[in-house]
Amino acid sequence: MKDLAAALGEAASRAFAEAGLEARFGRVTPSVRPELADFQINGALPAAKIAGRNPREIAAEAAERLRGDARLASVEVAGPGFINLRLTDAALAERAETIATDPRAGGSLVDAPRRVLVDYGGPNVAKEMHVGHLRSSIIGESLKRLYRFRGDEVVGDAHFGDWGFQMGLLIVAILDEHPAIAALVAPLAVVPPGFSEADRQAIDDLLTANVALDDLDRIYPEAAARAKADETFRDRARRATAELQEGRFGYRLLWRHFHEVTRAALERDFHALGIDFDLWKGESDVNDLIEPMVAELREKGLLFPDQGAEIVRVARNDDKRDLPPLLVVSSEGSAMYGTTDLATVLDRRRYFDPQLVIYAVDQRQADHFEVVFRAAVLAGYATEGELQHVGFGTMNGADGKPFKTRAGGVLKLRDLIEMVGGQARERLREAGLGAELTPEAFEDTAMKVAVATLKFADLQNFRGTSYVFDLDRFSSFEGKTGPYLLYQAVRIKSLLRKATEEGAEAGVIAIAEPAERDLVLVLDAFDHALGEAYDKRAPNFIAEHAYRLAQAFSRFYAACPVLAAADAATRASRLALSAATLNQLETAFGLLGIEAPERM
Repeated sequence: MKDLAAALGEAASRAFAEAGLEARFGRVTPSVRPELADFQINGALPAAKIAGRNPREIAAEAAERLRGDARLASVEVAGPGFINLRLTDAALAERAETIATDPRAGGSLVDAPRRVLVDYGGPNVAKEMHVGHLRSSIIGESLKRLYRFRGDEVVGDAHFGDWGFQMGLLIVAILDEHPAIAALVAPLAVVPPGFSEADRQAIDDLLTANVALDDLDRIYPEAAARAKADETFRDRARRATAELQEGRFGYRLLWRHFHEVTRAALERDFHALGIDFDLWKGESDVNDLIEPMVAELREKGLLFPDQGAEIVRVARNDDKRDLPPLLVVSSEGSAMYGTTDLATVLDRRRYFDPQLVIYAVDQRQADHFEVVFRAAVLAGYATEGELQHVGFGTMNGADGKPFKTRAGGVLKLRDLIEMVGGQARERLREAGLGAELTPEAFEDTAMKVAVATLKFADLQNFRGTSYVFDLDRFSSFEGKTGPYLLYQAVRIKSLLRKATEEGAEAGVIAIAEPAERDLVLVLDAFDHALGEAYDKRAPNFIAEHAYRLAQAFSRFYAACPVLAAADAATRASRLALSAATLNQLETAFGLLGIEAPERM
């Protein structure tokens, strides 16, 4: 399904081609002066430079060929050679009917669907998620939904951080802090003879009673700091890491407990944000691939010794900055962070064979991913351009620095969710909304408003930029905010319910008023916004479109009475426009990971 700009562009391209010029000069774009035209063509000026002709003459010739198009009410040449196009009301009505009857709300599918994997979230075992995880989760979820909506086969992977030196630190710290656990677990190098399910349960019960997520969250930074100051402790943690990776049974029991208590909390926080993963694979899932992968890298001549370690050199002659090598095997013989990332590329090739892998990770990790991607291409695990880092800036406080608690500490994600939820409840009450809802319905609405507050505040920005999170501004029901968008959607839902109660039904769309024209033109622009968001891996194009659509509907609603329309046909037409707007708004919301309540 082509939008109006694309459809008119085909006719304009033919007009330029028939004039002996390149068809690409017939590109049609929305008018920068909507009071003068709906669309414009700017190609006469660059075409004139190539052809050595007067641009206004070229524009006049192309315009004359377009004047026979029944969709166009006027075709005018302006300035040095711009072509202004204004559509007929009938053409707009036809396009509105198409969108109104389309379950995809006017959004098209890609011509060549791909297998796409989105790596996002990146939570770590033994740590509660903090506000720094928010952008990865929100952006990654939106990209997953966007690519799936456009027809790609998409898998979203949380990529659990559940392996490596951090696990060794936790193991030795827990053993030091809890002698009873150490007595049971530390001696278990392998599964002992006669080890029963009851024995396993006894260990699980002991761990559950003594090691909760809050304990892990406290112990890990203490252990990390101790490792920096205490060489003996650091060496013990390194040995524990290597033994865990080699399969030491007691350490695997500890690791499994860390994994399970962390995942329960992560699923709670992700669920609150409306984020779901298809896979909860982690670094541990590729442990068995590492040894044969390292052997293969040696056989291919890609591994080089370096101060007792082994590396893959990825620097290129045309590099404009120095990139370090990929450290594959440490001097202690253990796999490194980049090693598991490289093995993950290999693992994904085997079980999904993606044509595109998107890593939604902080922009500050750009060099790390460039190194891993180059190593993957050298090893033959990926092709050039298949692995793409979609970086993003930071969510900052009023001081312009990454968002923290008032005391200056890292803000936990669940605390942020609760803070925004409390603000949503207060704003609903201030606006006099939700008074007729049951307590359960009010709480559900408040959480939908809270999620919209968080997500739209983030996604309205281009992902590569940092932004200041101003809770007072972003939780308002006025302005460019998530709550404002939800309010407009709920207003349309209320209008349509009232129409049903009065026995009024949507009907054939007819366009007569300027506000109706403007609304249809915004509805038509959805597919272009989808394409921009898809091609640039940038959900802000969808967020911007949703806001423009909400504004256009607000103007339409003020200027064009719906239920109080002058006649039944006009009322039916405007009801159809309202329903089409709601469908497209909620489609855009779905791509952003936002859900509108039924009532406020």
